Amino acid sequence: MTNDKFRINRANIAFGHDVVMAAASFFLSLFLRLGGEVIYYTDEFVLGAAAVFTVTAAAVFLWMRMYRGVWRYASLNDLFNIVKAVSVTIAIFVVLMFAVTRLEALPRSLPFINWFVLIAMLGGPRFLYRLFKDRRFEWRLRTEGEIEVPVLLAGADDAAESFIRAVSRSDSGYRVVGILSATPTRVGRHIRDVEVLGTLDQIDDVVAKLTKTADRPQRLILTSGRYDGATVSGLLERAEVLGMTMARLPELTEFQGNLENGIVTRPVDVEDLLGRPQTPLDRGAMANLVAGRRVLITGAGGSIGSELTRQIAGLGPAHLSLFDNSEFNLFTIDNEIARNHPELSRSAVIGDVRERARVDALMADERPDLVFHAAALKHVPLVETNRFEGFVTNVGGTVNVADACAAAGVAAMVLISTDKAVNPANVMGASKRIAESYCQALERDGATATRFITVRFGNVLGSTGSVVQLFREQLARGGPLTVTHPDMTRYFMTTREAVELVLMASALGLDREDGDGRIFVLDMGEPVRILDLARQMIRLAGLRPDKDVAIEFTGPRPGEKLFEEVFHKEELSSTACKGILLAAPRVAERAKIARDIDALLAACRVRD
Repeated sequence: MTNDKFRINRANIAFGHDVVMAAASFFLSLFLRLGGEVIYYTDEFVLGAAAVFTVTAAAVFLWMRMYRGVWRYASLNDLFNIVKAVSVTIAIFVVLMFAVTRLEALPRSLPFINWFVLIAMLGGPRFLYRLFKDRRFEWRLRTEGEIEVPVLLAGADDAAESFIRAVSRSDSGYRVVGILSATPTRVGRHIRDVEVLGTLDQIDDVVAKLTKTADRPQRLILTSGRYDGATVSGLLERAEVLGMTMARLPELTEFQGNLENGIVTRPVDVEDLLGRPQTPLDRGAMANLVAGRRVLITGAGGSIGSELTRQIAGLGPAHLSLFDNSEFNLFTIDNEIARNHPELSRSAVIGDVRERARVDALMADERPDLVFHAAALKHVPLVETNRFEGFVTNVGGTVNVADACAAAGVAAMVLISTDKAVNPANVMGASKRIAESYCQALERDGATATRFITVRFGNVLGSTGSVVQLFREQLARGGPLTVTHPDMTRYFMTTREAVELVLMASALGLDREDGDGRIFVLDMGEPVRILDLARQMIRLAGLRPDKDVAIEFTGPRPGEKLFEEVFHKEELSSTACKGILLAAPRVAERAKIARDIDALLAACRVRD
């Protein structure tokens, strides 16, 4: 257990440094005045005068509260504070010496020399430390400008210092009145003359204190991107209660550009509210999976497929094949890749995974080493009412791609699945579970050299047809927001996180020697209540739930479950990557499941 008495206090270290500098400056000043004759000037009186000067300096430094600032953020304002403290110290020392000796025992020029020396010895280390940390320094005096909006910063870090400095350099329309810190260690300290007033959970007390000084903040600005979703969500709720809007800082690089038009903060997005600590992934393994290989992505223009395309394009594949049945979606993602990776060899192919001959020709023409199968119909209500198309696409399409991969000797096929395949209550979930089962059977059968890897995850924020996109559209129309049931919950993840899972799981799957057909699943934490999500999105728009924007309950839709599940009642095991688990759902023999699928697709063709 760490004893607080022995905890390093940087303010005390800085104070000790300054007291030592004060003592040293006295003797250095005496040497600069007398040169070599200083050795004859070391009687007890001089030592006593040095002690008086040191004690006076220490008292003045404490009285003027010089240790509220953080050395890392030393500025011209800190230099002015040093000049004032040294001037007061010299003045008091001269008065004391005059009262005792009429200044006859010391050179009359000593106080003037000591004034310059002590300023240099106090200020020099601070600015050298800042220069060492930042590798640069900007000598600019903070100016007030025309202030419009008092703001409170959440985060006592580099971004907060950069924002305060940027505000001082531009007509930003902001006035920073205080800072909140994630930890108590910096409470009471100053960053560029702005005080760290409390911790994040003390926001109510801080705002009450600022209100008494006529500095009540109108906006809370998050300077740190390290806060988890629960923290951001809690701050949003408190900001609403306290009458503040909430925003995030722009990227730090934006502070280095032209600030003539002021600083524009960006809104807090729903991803910030639902975020959680990112699962640490092996970037090297992901790069090794793709680099130098020919990669094919089905459904390349969709929400997941397009993000897969972006990330894979940056990992150096030998060739990237994009396959989609939507001309517009394919054109859009192909254009983006051409713009961002002009050197990458690629092909954009229009086609439908439901057409067996087209898929076989695709494999022969593109000769992929890796296939990521993202093509699917995924919107639950639509698939529920178009069940034949849902089964033909999600089951028949997967069978076509899997069989073609096996015939072409592809190294690995990755099936992208969903948590709705767990104990499915709708056609979409059932079709994806059948697709999983077929790929599991192929993997366990081991009749071909192709590895079949299945990755399962929850709802993707902002994807086509997602509840987040629906809420945004409803908010744009002024509401109401429609929620099917007050207890409805879902697991959520960002598109980027989902795709990184796919790539990491693929790398893990290729490294596994046993083809037991287990499924890779992300540990997605706690589910999110859709009603809470709706309320948070209304707050993000600067409005009040149930007052400015109504929330209506419409009842569960056909095939919709109140609570999604990520796992069956099945055995789970860990992997080499924390946060990615292996699930072992029921597996059927390849021949049996192939016969059942043939019967299913035959019934779909005659719309039975």
